[in-house]
Amino acid sequence: MSTSAPTGASTEAAPSCLERLHLRDFRNFRELRCEFPKAGAIIIGPNGAGKTNLLEAIYYLEIFRSFRGAPDRDLVYFGEDVFRIEAELSGGCEHTGLAAAFQRTGRRKKVELGGLEVDRIGDALGAFGAVVFDLDDAGLVSGAPGRRRRFLDIVLSLVVPGYLADLQRYRAVLGQRNEALRAGRGEVVDAWTEGLVGPGAGLMAARDAWIGERTSGFRHYHEVISGGPGASLAYEPGLPSGVPEPTGEDPDADEVPAAAMDSWADRIRIGLAAGRQRDMRRGFTTVGPHRDDLVIRAVVEPEGPGRDLRAYGSGGQKRTAAIALRLVEADSLRDARGREPVYLLDDVFAELDQDRAERVFHLLEDGRSGQVFLTAPKPADMPFRDGGLARWKLREGVLVEDE
Repeated sequence: MSTSAPTGASTEAAPSCLERLHLRDFRNFRELRCEFPKAGAIIIGPNGAGKTNLLEAIYYLEIFRSFRGAPDRDLVYFGEDVFRIEAELSGGCEHTGLAAAFQRTGRRKKVELGGLEVDRIGDALGAFGAVVFDLDDAGLVSGAPGRRRRFLDIVLSLVVPGYLADLQRYRAVLGQRNEALRAGRGEVVDAWTEGLVGPGAGLMAARDAWIGERTSGFRHYHEVISGGPGASLAYEPGLPSGVPEPTGEDPDADEVPAAAMDSWADRIRIGLAAGRQRDMRRGFTTVGPHRDDLVIRAVVEPEGPGRDLRAYGSGGQKRTAAIALRLVEADSLRDARGREPVYLLDDVFAELDQDRAERVFHLLEDGRSGQVFLTAPKPADMPFRDGGLARWKLREGVLVEDE
Protein backbone atom coordinates (compact mmCIF):
# COMPACT_ATOMS: atom_id res chain seq x y z
CA MET A 1 0.00 0.00 0.00
CA SER A 2 1.34 3.42 -0.89
CA THR A 3 2.06 5.79 1.97
CA SER A 4 2.34 8.92 -0.17
CA ALA A 5 0.58 12.12 0.85
CA PRO A 6 -2.93 12.77 -0.46
CA THR A 7 -3.30 14.58 -3.74
CA GLY A 8 -2.88 18.32 -3.33
CA ALA A 9 -0.61 18.16 -0.27
CA SER A 10 2.55 20.20 -0.64
CA THR A 11 5.81 18.31 -0.28
CA GLU A 12 8.28 21.16 -0.85
CA ALA A 13 7.32 23.73 1.80
CA ALA A 14 10.25 25.21 3.71
CA PRO A 15 10.31 23.86 7.27
CA SER A 16 10.13 25.89 10.45
CA CYS A 17 13.02 25.25 12.82
CA LEU A 18 13.39 25.80 16.54
CA GLU A 19 17.07 26.61 17.00
CA ARG A 20 17.23 27.79 20.60
CA LEU A 21 14.90 27.55 23.56
CA HIS A 22 15.13 29.30 26.94
CA LEU A 23 12.68 28.48 29.74
CA ARG A 24 12.45 30.25 33.06
CA ASP A 25 10.19 29.00 35.86
CA PHE A 26 7.98 26.96 33.56
CA ARG A 27 6.49 23.80 35.13
CA ASN A 28 9.42 21.83 36.61
CA PHE A 29 12.06 23.81 34.72
CA ARG A 30 13.71 26.39 36.92
CA GLU A 31 15.85 27.40 33.96
CA LEU A 32 16.62 25.57 30.76
CA ARG A 33 18.76 26.71 27.82
CA CYS A 34 19.31 24.47 24.82
CA GLU A 35 20.17 24.54 21.12
CA PHE A 36 18.51 21.99 18.88
CA PRO A 37 19.62 20.40 15.59
CA LYS A 38 17.60 21.29 12.51
CA ALA A 39 16.33 17.72 12.21
CA GLY A 40 15.09 17.68 15.80
CA ALA A 41 15.73 15.33 18.70
CA ILE A 42 14.50 12.34 20.64
CA ILE A 43 13.99 13.30 24.29
CA ILE A 44 14.52 10.32 26.58
CA GLY A 45 13.64 10.30 30.25
CA PRO A 46 11.61 8.48 32.91
CA ASN A 47 8.03 9.38 33.71
CA GLY A 48 7.90 12.59 35.70
CA ALA A 49 11.16 13.96 34.28
CA GLY A 50 9.36 16.72 32.36
CA LYS A 51 9.29 15.42 28.79
CA THR A 52 5.67 16.45 28.25
CA ASN A 53 6.35 19.76 30.02
CA LEU A 54 9.09 20.49 27.50
CA LEU A 55 6.80 19.85 24.51
CA GLU A 56 4.08 21.85 26.27
CA ALA A 57 6.47 24.81 26.49
CA ILE A 58 7.37 24.56 22.81
CA TYR A 59 3.75 24.30 21.69
CA TYR A 60 2.78 27.18 23.97
CA LEU A 61 4.49 29.40 21.40
CA GLU A 62 1.95 28.25 18.80
CA ILE A 63 -1.36 28.99 20.58
CA PHE A 64 -0.19 30.67 23.84
CA ARG A 65 -1.96 28.23 26.05
CA SER A 66 -1.35 24.70 27.30
CA PHE A 67 -2.28 21.89 24.90
CA ARG A 68 -3.19 19.92 28.03
CA GLY A 69 -5.85 22.45 28.98
CA ALA A 70 -4.04 23.66 32.11
CA PRO A 71 -4.60 27.28 33.16
CA ASP A 72 -1.59 29.57 32.84
CA ARG A 73 -1.27 29.96 36.61
CA ASP A 74 -0.56 26.22 36.90
CA LEU A 75 2.35 26.47 34.46
CA VAL A 76 4.40 28.72 36.75
CA TYR A 77 7.18 27.03 38.74
CA PHE A 78 6.03 26.38 42.32
CA GLY A 79 6.55 29.42 44.53
CA GLU A 80 7.29 31.82 41.64
CA ASP A 81 5.14 34.50 40.04
CA VAL A 82 6.23 34.58 36.38
CA PHE A 83 7.18 32.08 33.69
CA ARG A 84 8.86 33.03 30.44
CA ILE A 85 9.52 31.10 27.22
CA GLU A 86 11.92 32.43 24.59
CA ALA A 87 12.77 30.90 21.23
CA GLU A 88 14.92 31.65 18.22
CA LEU A 89 13.49 30.36 14.96
CA SER A 90 14.74 29.90 11.43
CA GLY A 91 13.53 28.43 8.16
CA GLY A 92 10.21 29.65 6.85
CA CYS A 93 9.26 31.64 9.95
CA GLU A 94 8.60 35.33 9.41
CA HIS A 95 9.96 36.28 12.83
CA THR A 96 13.23 34.92 14.22
CA GLY A 97 12.45 35.79 17.83
CA LEU A 98 9.34 34.63 19.68
CA ALA A 99 8.61 34.88 23.40
CA ALA A 100 5.71 34.48 25.81
CA ALA A 101 5.38 35.21 29.51
CA PHE A 102 2.68 35.04 32.16
CA GLN A 103 2.48 36.71 35.55
CA ARG A 104 0.23 35.25 38.21
CA THR A 105 -0.17 38.60 39.94
CA GLY A 106 -2.69 40.40 37.80
CA ARG A 107 -2.95 37.42 35.42
CA ARG A 108 -1.02 39.29 32.74
CA LYS A 109 0.15 37.55 29.58
CA LYS A 110 2.66 39.03 27.18
CA VAL A 111 3.73 37.84 23.73
CA GLU A 112 6.65 39.23 21.74
CA LEU A 113 7.46 38.85 18.04
CA GLY A 114 10.89 39.97 16.90
CA GLY A 115 11.47 41.59 20.29
CA LEU A 116 8.30 43.72 20.15
CA GLU A 117 5.21 43.09 22.26
CA VAL A 118 2.09 42.45 20.20
CA ASP A 119 -1.06 44.41 20.98
CA ARG A 120 -3.35 41.41 20.47
CA ILE A 121 -2.23 37.88 21.23
CA GLY A 122 -4.46 36.60 18.42
CA ASP A 123 -2.22 38.38 15.92
CA ALA A 124 0.67 36.08 16.90
CA LEU A 125 -1.20 32.78 16.69
CA GLY A 126 0.56 30.38 14.34
CA ALA A 127 3.67 32.53 13.93
CA PHE A 128 5.73 29.51 14.97
CA GLY A 129 4.07 26.62 13.17
CA ALA A 130 3.77 23.40 15.18
CA VAL A 131 1.50 20.42 15.69
CA VAL A 132 1.48 18.22 18.78
CA PHE A 133 0.67 14.51 18.86
CA ASP A 134 -0.34 13.71 22.43
CA LEU A 135 -0.59 10.28 24.09
CA ASP A 136 -4.03 11.33 25.30
CA ASP A 137 -5.23 12.16 21.77
CA ALA A 138 -7.48 9.10 21.72
CA GLY A 139 -9.76 11.27 23.83
CA LEU A 140 -10.31 13.40 20.73
CA VAL A 141 -12.27 10.47 19.35
CA SER A 142 -13.78 8.97 22.50
CA GLY A 143 -14.37 12.15 24.51
CA ALA A 144 -17.21 14.63 24.66
CA PRO A 145 -18.05 16.87 21.66
CA GLY A 146 -16.45 19.85 23.39
CA ARG A 147 -13.02 18.36 22.92
CA ARG A 148 -13.52 17.95 19.17
CA ARG A 149 -14.90 21.48 18.93
CA ARG A 150 -11.76 22.73 20.67
CA PHE A 151 -9.67 20.85 18.11
CA LEU A 152 -11.57 22.50 15.26
CA ASP A 153 -11.36 25.93 16.89
CA ILE A 154 -7.59 25.71 17.31
CA VAL A 155 -6.92 24.47 13.78
CA LEU A 156 -9.29 26.90 12.10
CA SER A 157 -8.08 29.86 14.18
CA LEU A 158 -4.63 29.12 12.79
CA VAL A 159 -5.56 28.61 9.14
CA VAL A 160 -8.78 30.52 8.37
CA PRO A 161 -8.62 34.35 8.35
CA GLY A 162 -11.35 35.86 10.50
CA TYR A 163 -12.23 32.63 12.29
CA LEU A 164 -10.80 33.69 15.64
CA ALA A 165 -12.63 37.02 15.50
CA ASP A 166 -15.91 35.21 14.77
CA LEU A 167 -15.26 32.79 17.63
CA GLN A 168 -14.54 35.56 20.12
CA ARG A 169 -17.58 37.57 19.05
CA TYR A 170 -19.85 34.53 19.13
CA ARG A 171 -18.74 33.58 22.65
CA ALA A 172 -19.24 37.12 23.92
CA VAL A 173 -22.79 37.40 22.53
CA LEU A 174 -23.63 33.86 23.65
CA GLY A 175 -22.65 34.75 27.21
CA GLN A 176 -24.94 37.79 27.13
CA ARG A 177 -27.85 35.82 25.70
CA ASN A 178 -27.45 33.05 28.28
CA GLU A 179 -27.39 35.63 31.06
CA ALA A 180 -30.65 37.06 29.77
CA LEU A 181 -32.15 33.56 29.52
CA ARG A 182 -31.23 32.80 33.13
CA ALA A 183 -32.88 36.05 34.19
CA GLY A 184 -36.01 35.23 32.15
CA ARG A 185 -35.83 38.51 30.24
CA GLY A 186 -37.34 37.54 26.90
CA GLU A 187 -37.02 40.95 25.25
CA VAL A 188 -33.29 41.07 26.07
CA VAL A 189 -32.89 37.50 24.76
CA ASP A 190 -34.35 38.59 21.42
CA ALA A 191 -32.03 41.58 21.28
CA TRP A 192 -28.97 39.34 21.60
CA THR A 193 -30.27 36.56 19.33
CA GLU A 194 -29.56 38.28 16.02
CA GLY A 195 -26.01 38.99 17.20
CA LEU A 196 -25.31 35.25 17.19
CA VAL A 197 -26.25 34.80 13.54
CA GLY A 198 -23.35 36.48 11.73
CA PRO A 199 -20.38 35.06 13.69
CA GLY A 200 -22.19 31.75 14.14
CA ALA A 201 -22.63 31.41 10.37
CA GLY A 202 -18.93 32.14 9.90
CA LEU A 203 -17.96 29.40 12.35
CA MET A 204 -20.31 26.81 10.90
CA ALA A 205 -19.40 27.53 7.28
CA ALA A 206 -15.66 27.31 8.07
CA ARG A 207 -16.05 24.05 10.00
CA ASP A 208 -18.18 22.48 7.31
CA ALA A 209 -15.76 23.53 4.55
CA TRP A 210 -12.65 22.33 6.41
CA ILE A 211 -14.14 18.94 7.25
CA GLY A 212 -15.30 18.47 3.66
CA GLU A 213 -11.89 19.43 2.31
CA ARG A 214 -9.86 17.23 4.70
CA THR A 215 -11.93 14.06 4.92
CA SER A 216 -10.20 12.38 1.95
CA GLY A 217 -6.78 12.96 3.49
CA PHE A 218 -8.05 11.67 6.81
CA ARG A 219 -9.40 8.52 5.16
CA HIS A 220 -6.06 7.96 3.40
CA TYR A 221 -4.02 8.30 6.60
CA HIS A 222 -6.37 6.04 8.51
CA GLU A 223 -6.11 3.36 5.82
CA VAL A 224 -2.31 3.53 5.81
CA ILE A 225 -1.92 3.42 9.61
CA SER A 226 -4.50 0.69 10.16
CA GLY A 227 -3.37 -1.37 7.17
CA GLY A 228 -7.02 -1.91 6.37
CA PRO A 229 -10.30 0.03 6.34
CA GLY A 230 -10.41 3.78 6.24
CA ALA A 231 -12.52 6.20 8.22
CA SER A 232 -14.52 9.32 7.47
CA LEU A 233 -15.17 12.75 8.96
CA ALA A 234 -18.59 14.36 9.01
CA TYR A 235 -19.88 17.67 10.31
CA GLU A 236 -22.81 17.50 12.73
CA PRO A 237 -24.09 21.06 13.23
CA GLY A 238 -25.74 22.00 16.50
CA LEU A 239 -29.12 22.67 14.92
CA PRO A 240 -32.48 21.02 15.53
CA SER A 241 -33.76 18.45 13.09
CA GLY A 242 -35.93 19.84 10.33
CA VAL A 243 -33.78 22.92 9.65
CA PRO A 244 -33.15 23.03 5.87
CA GLU A 245 -29.79 21.88 4.55
CA PRO A 246 -27.44 24.59 3.24
CA THR A 247 -26.92 25.14 -0.47
CA GLY A 248 -24.19 26.76 -2.50
CA GLU A 249 -21.12 25.63 -0.54
CA ASP A 250 -17.94 24.75 -2.34
CA PRO A 251 -15.68 22.94 0.19
CA ASP A 252 -12.75 23.09 -2.21
CA ALA A 253 -12.77 26.88 -2.45
CA ASP A 254 -10.01 28.89 -0.79
CA GLU A 255 -12.57 31.00 1.04
CA VAL A 256 -16.11 30.31 2.23
CA PRO A 257 -18.51 31.45 -0.51
CA ALA A 258 -21.03 34.18 0.31
CA ALA A 259 -23.88 31.83 -0.63
CA ALA A 260 -22.75 29.39 2.02
CA MET A 261 -22.56 32.14 4.63
CA ASP A 262 -26.09 33.28 3.79
CA SER A 263 -27.37 29.74 3.98
CA TRP A 264 -25.78 29.06 7.38
CA ALA A 265 -27.09 32.38 8.67
CA ASP A 266 -30.60 31.40 7.61
CA ARG A 267 -30.26 27.99 9.26
CA ILE A 268 -29.06 29.45 12.55
CA ARG A 269 -31.79 32.08 12.53
CA ILE A 270 -34.46 29.41 11.93
CA GLY A 271 -32.94 27.12 14.58
CA LEU A 272 -32.79 29.86 17.22
CA ALA A 273 -36.41 30.81 16.56
CA ALA A 274 -37.50 27.17 16.82
CA GLY A 275 -35.62 26.68 20.07
CA ARG A 276 -36.54 29.93 21.81
CA GLN A 277 -39.16 28.51 24.16
CA ARG A 278 -36.92 25.58 25.07
CA ASP A 279 -34.06 27.99 25.74
CA MET A 280 -36.30 30.08 28.00
CA ARG A 281 -37.29 27.01 30.01
CA ARG A 282 -33.73 25.70 30.36
CA GLY A 283 -31.97 28.99 30.84
CA PHE A 284 -29.31 28.54 28.18
CA THR A 285 -28.92 28.52 24.40
CA THR A 286 -29.45 25.03 22.97
CA VAL A 287 -28.85 25.83 19.30
CA GLY A 288 -25.69 26.96 17.52
CA PRO A 289 -22.05 26.15 16.79
CA HIS A 290 -21.32 25.69 20.50
CA ARG A 291 -23.33 22.47 20.13
CA ASP A 292 -21.54 21.20 17.01
CA ASP A 293 -19.72 17.89 16.76
CA LEU A 294 -17.15 16.28 14.49
CA VAL A 295 -18.32 12.72 13.79
CA ILE A 296 -15.62 10.13 13.08
CA ARG A 297 -16.78 6.87 11.54
CA ALA A 298 -14.99 3.70 10.53
CA VAL A 299 -15.79 2.61 6.99
CA VAL A 300 -17.47 -0.79 7.21
CA GLU A 301 -18.79 -0.99 3.65
CA PRO A 302 -17.86 1.28 0.69
CA GLU A 303 -21.34 2.74 0.45
CA GLY A 304 -22.45 2.25 4.07
CA PRO A 305 -22.82 4.92 6.77
CA GLY A 306 -19.92 3.55 8.80
CA ARG A 307 -19.61 2.93 12.53
CA ASP A 308 -19.24 5.81 14.98
CA LEU A 309 -15.81 5.31 16.56
CA ARG A 310 -16.74 7.23 19.68
CA ALA A 311 -19.20 4.54 20.69
CA TYR A 312 -17.95 1.45 18.88
CA GLY A 313 -14.26 1.90 18.16
CA SER A 314 -11.55 -0.17 19.79
CA GLY A 315 -8.63 1.47 21.56
CA GLY A 316 -6.42 0.87 18.53
CA GLN A 317 -8.99 2.35 16.15
CA LYS A 318 -9.37 5.47 18.26
CA ARG A 319 -5.61 6.02 18.50
CA THR A 320 -5.31 5.48 14.75
CA ALA A 321 -8.07 8.02 14.04
CA ALA A 322 -6.49 10.53 16.42
CA ILE A 323 -3.12 10.33 14.65
CA ALA A 324 -4.84 10.69 11.27
CA LEU A 325 -6.54 13.83 12.60
CA ARG A 326 -3.21 15.29 13.66
CA LEU A 327 -1.75 14.56 10.23
CA VAL A 328 -4.53 16.47 8.46
CA GLU A 329 -4.01 19.27 10.98
CA ALA A 330 -0.33 19.36 9.94
CA ASP A 331 -1.38 19.42 6.27
CA SER A 332 -3.67 22.38 6.97
CA LEU A 333 -0.90 24.32 8.69
CA ARG A 334 1.52 23.59 5.87
CA ASP A 335 -0.95 24.62 3.18
CA ALA A 336 -1.94 27.82 5.00
CA ARG A 337 1.55 28.95 6.04
CA GLY A 338 3.58 27.68 3.10
CA ARG A 339 6.05 25.86 5.32
CA GLU A 340 6.40 22.59 7.18
CA PRO A 341 5.36 22.72 10.85
CA VAL A 342 7.45 21.41 13.71
CA TYR A 343 6.22 17.98 14.80
CA LEU A 344 5.95 17.32 18.56
CA LEU A 345 5.29 13.66 19.38
CA ASP A 346 4.72 12.94 23.05
CA ASP A 347 5.25 9.21 23.58
CA VAL A 348 2.56 8.50 20.98
CA PHE A 349 4.01 5.11 20.01
CA ALA A 350 3.74 3.63 23.49
CA GLU A 351 0.26 2.19 22.89
CA LEU A 352 0.59 1.31 19.19
CA ASP A 353 1.52 -2.14 18.00
CA GLN A 354 4.78 -2.38 16.06
CA ASP A 355 3.15 -2.51 12.63
CA ARG A 356 1.06 0.62 13.19
CA ALA A 357 4.01 2.45 14.75
CA GLU A 358 6.17 1.72 11.71
CA ARG A 359 3.43 2.94 9.35
CA VAL A 360 3.16 6.19 11.32
CA PHE A 361 6.94 6.58 11.08
CA HIS A 362 6.70 6.20 7.31
CA LEU A 363 3.89 8.77 7.06
CA LEU A 364 5.91 11.28 9.07
CA GLU A 365 8.91 10.74 6.82
CA ASP A 366 7.22 10.56 3.42
CA GLY A 367 7.04 14.09 2.02
CA ARG A 368 7.51 15.77 5.40
CA SER A 369 10.73 17.59 6.19
CA GLY A 370 9.66 19.37 9.37
CA GLN A 371 11.75 19.35 12.53
CA VAL A 372 10.72 16.56 14.92
CA PHE A 373 10.78 16.35 18.71
CA LEU A 374 9.87 12.91 19.97
CA THR A 375 9.70 11.82 23.62
CA ALA A 376 10.20 8.31 24.96
CA PRO A 377 10.77 6.81 28.44
CA LYS A 378 13.72 4.69 27.33
CA PRO A 379 16.20 4.58 24.43
CA ALA A 380 14.38 2.00 22.33
CA ASP A 381 15.31 1.55 18.70
CA MET A 382 13.38 4.14 16.71
CA PRO A 383 13.98 3.88 12.96
CA PHE A 384 13.08 7.51 12.36
CA ARG A 385 14.89 9.69 9.81
CA ASP A 386 17.34 6.81 9.35
CA GLY A 387 18.49 7.24 12.93
CA GLY A 388 19.49 10.84 12.19
CA LEU A 389 17.72 12.43 15.16
CA ALA A 390 19.95 13.47 18.04
CA ARG A 391 19.21 11.80 21.37
CA TRP A 392 18.90 13.90 24.51
CA LYS A 393 18.43 12.76 28.09
CA LEU A 394 16.13 14.58 30.47
CA ARG A 395 16.59 14.14 34.22
CA GLU A 396 14.98 16.33 36.87
CA GLY A 397 14.58 19.31 34.58
CA VAL A 398 18.08 19.05 33.08
CA LEU A 399 18.47 18.29 29.35
CA VAL A 400 21.79 16.97 28.05
CA GLU A 401 22.82 15.45 24.73
CA ASP A 402 23.29 11.69 24.90
CA GLU A 403 26.82 10.65 24.04
